[in-house]
Formats: sequence, structure tokens, C-alpha cells
Amino acid sequence: MTDVESKYIEWSNKAIEYADELKAMSEETQKDAFYKDLEFGTAGLRGVLGAGTNRLNIYTIGGVTQGLADHIKSRKVSGASVAISFDSRNGSYEFARHAAAVLAHNGIKAYITEKLKPTPYLSFMVRHLHCDAGVMITASHNPAKFNGYKVYGPDGCQVTDKAAAEIFECIQKVKIFDVVADKFDDALSRGTIEYVDVTREYLDAVYARSVGKSRNVSVVYTPLNGTGTEIVPQMFRERGFCDVTVVPEQALPDGDFPTTPYPNPEKAQALELGIALAKKKNADIVIGTDPDADRIGVAVKLASGEYRLITGNEMGVLLIDYIFSHAKDLPENPVVVKTIVTTDLAVRVARDHGAQVTEVLTGFKYIGEVIKKLEQRGEGDRFVFGYEESYGYLSGTYVRDKDAVVASMLVAEMTADYLAEGKTLGDVLDGIYGKYGEYFHRTVSFAYEGASGAEKMRKVLASLRKDPPAEIDGSPVVESIDYMTQTERDLPKSDVLSYKAEDGSKLIVRPSGTEPLIKVYITAAKGGERRIDAILTEAEKFMK
Repeated sequence: MTDVESKYIEWSNKAIEYADELKAMSEETQKDAFYKDLEFGTAGLRGVLGAGTNRLNIYTIGGVTQGLADHIKSRKVSGASVAISFDSRNGSYEFARHAAAVLAHNGIKAYITEKLKPTPYLSFMVRHLHCDAGVMITASHNPAKFNGYKVYGPDGCQVTDKAAAEIFECIQKVKIFDVVADKFDDALSRGTIEYVDVTREYLDAVYARSVGKSRNVSVVYTPLNGTGTEIVPQMFRERGFCDVTVVPEQALPDGDFPTTPYPNPEKAQALELGIALAKKKNADIVIGTDPDADRIGVAVKLASGEYRLITGNEMGVLLIDYIFSHAKDLPENPVVVKTIVTTDLAVRVARDHGAQVTEVLTGFKYIGEVIKKLEQRGEGDRFVFGYEESYGYLSGTYVRDKDAVVASMLVAEMTADYLAEGKTLGDVLDGIYGKYGEYFHRTVSFAYEGASGAEKMRKVLASLRKDPPAEIDGSPVVESIDYMTQTERDLPKSDVLSYKAEDGSKLIVRPSGTEPLIKVYITAAKGGERRIDAILTEAEKFMK
């Protein structure tokens, strides 16, 4: 009997809630559901919903929560607490309550939101309530079939590599069918589970990052059926933005995301309904947040009346330039942080404004670590802005993750202020390109699904290490960096490969930490989209 077969039989005997699904499984589906356990890392767990060890379900949620509880108890004998929140995805509400009930059974106080709230709100909860950890039930911007379990440390930042390894060691010792949870309502009555609402405190912290003066702007907003609906419209009202329209089809929480199969504001399709409504209302700007409201996508109306999608790289550059040119009381020796896959244009703009720029690996936890180091030196107020090209931004230190709520406020303020000066965001961006030169970027993902996908990904990366590209579309590669072995940069080891050509073009390859994908980040220093297409054609050859 194979390992897959034995696991399938055990689940068929014990996982009564999933009996019908298990009976209906084909041989191929069984293999994919049981060939491995969901992997826990710095991004926590993320997987397809359903029965099996390689799926997200009530048992895998219980197992990882018990492992987290064991880790906390090994470090703190009594008085421990964990903050919990959840997004609009299918299963999120039940998973959050189950996690709270498991923690309560372990003698750990669980503070939980009664309603869905954004990921940055959870980060704020951890810090505000002085919790030992935080749990956010979300799969961020993934399709509806996914859900996830993010773990945060006491600083409100996603757990570091070291902490994740320690938690994973505890998880491996857990037998998921032996996990015990208290009854949620009983624990709520006893006070071992407690509903909390820190909305006022969180929003006040967001408002402290306000820069703009004008509110004369017409906004179309879409929460993409996610948590943004709980808080972003309130933020707009309280900040004096009176002309805000929410896309009705995407206004209410819905884990099926019926109008957009990929609720990711990085994708143009996610903003299509917003742009269509903006055209009817002649709105100045379209703002969209992903289901857990940590990422933001934007389309801005141009003088021609058409709408221009602003990329994640471009919006970060715009916000850096805006904050440094419009904000009052900026600190001395300000710090801007960006990831290694984020545009180099950000470095040029930030340094022109007198800021120090720090580069980190992909993942907002690394930006959080920079903030922590600054605070340890008593220099936390030097941090002004951090971002990654995947549409995630943070201004200030009140949370330690990307925050689409503060980004929505700043983007609306920025748009209004520039309109008062007679400029659109498109005009401002063109001015930046005119000063520094235009940078062309594209991120492409190559999917490797199922049990065979992981092996294919491993082979692709091994092949690249063995035989790296000598040129990028005819320009010789002058710098190759393997972040697994590099020693010159003060960065942790990471499965990332970077190649820079003589003409400034760049190719960065890394496996996704949350999906069965290899991501390729392309920068063309000249030649525009045609050059990007040529580099992509080359990349597709070695990725296949």
C-alpha cells in the first residue's frame, strides 16, 4: 500500500465532514490531495480548499494551530495571547473560529474579530493588543479555490525564516486527528476567546500618515468582494472624500468572486468593472483592493478621457515622489525600502529627495525587519515608505505589512492635489520618465501544478544555475547573482537568480512562496514593450 493510499483510507475513516468529497475522488485527485502535507513557511500555509493533507480544511487548520500553540507554550508558560482575523474567502469564518477554539483549549487567549477585516488590520491588532502572535485566514489575491493561514510575530510582522522553521518543527509532531478544540461559544462565555474591535485606533494611525490638502476628486472604488468593503469607504468618508462610488457588483463580501476569477488588482481584468463605471461617472480615478486589502490597483483618467492602468512599480515611484515633495515634517536621513525585484527607478527618485534606499528580498516581512532594526537603534521614525512591485505599499510603522487602506488614502490625496495643480497622475508619471528615462517592466508567471509540478520547478531552477544565460536579447550579461550563495549583500539566502545585462536590462527568476509558480521579472532599459516581448520569448525557452 502506498503512502497516498494509506492516508486516503485514514481520512475516509476519520474525516466524516469530507466523506462525500473523499468518495468522489479520482485516482489522480487522491494523489494530488495526499502526496504531501501542505508546506508551512514564512508565508504560513496556502492551498486549495478540500479534503486531504495537501489541502486546506478544518483538520489542516487545526494541526497548524496546535503546532503554533505548542511553539508559543514552549516560550511562554502563561498569559499568552493570539490575535485572529479573516477575509471573505470560503471557509475563512469557520477556520478563524476553529483556530481560536484550538488556542483556547491550549490555555492561550484568542482575540478575534467578529467581522472580516483586512490583513494590515490584523498586523495592527497584534501590536496594539501586545499579542504573542497573530493569525490571518486569507489567500490574499489567489483564485476562489484557495485559502490560507498567515502567521505573524509579536511585532506584527509575518514570522521570520527562523521562527517559521521552529513553528514547522512543532507542526510536524502534531497528529491532526488528535487535535482538540473547545466549543467556540463556551470559550467566548469564559473569556478565553474575546471579540475585539480596534477600528478606531487603526484608522487614527492611518490618518496620521495623511499628506494631502485637496479632497476635490471623484473616486470609483472596488473592494473586489473582499475585506476592503468593511473599512475603505469609512476611511474615505472620514477623510472628507465626498465623491466616492463603490462598484455595486463587487461591493459585498463573496468568496466565489463571481465577477473576477482572479481577484488580483495586479491584473487589468480585476478593474474592468471599476473602469466601466468610472467612464459613466467621469470619475478621476479607479481604486481597487484585493480580498484581504493589502494590495491596491489604480487606473487614472487622462486628459483624453481614457483610463491608464498604473503598474505597481509606477505607483510606488509616484508615491515616493509625492510624499517627499508634499509632506511636512519629514525626518532627517529618511529611509525608503524596496525589494530586489522592484524598479531601480525608485532608487533614483528617492535618492534625489535625499532618502537612503535599502533593498531587501521579496516579501514584506523583510521590509518589516528593516523597520525593527531602525527601532532598535532608536531611529524608527526614519522609515518613511516601503513597497514591492506587486502593488503593496506602507507609509509609517503602525503596522508591519503592506496596507491598501493607507495606500488608498494617499493615492486619493495625491490625485486630488495634482488635479489642483492642473495635472493628472499620468502627467506626473510622464514627467518623472522625462527626467530619469523610461523603465519598462513585466512580471510573468509560469505555472507548475500538481504532484509533478514541484519536481519540474526544481529542475528548471537547477538548470538555470548550471547553465545561466550569457546574454539578454543580445546584450551580454555582466552581473549574475545567485541569492542562495551570494555573500556580498547583507541578505538571507533565498532561491532567487538575477541577471543584469550590459545595457541595463534585467532578468530575475524566483519561485513563488505561496503558489506553484516560477515568477520572472523583466526590465528593459530601452526598446519599450517590443524589447520586453523579445526578452520574454527568450525566457520562455529556458523556462520550458
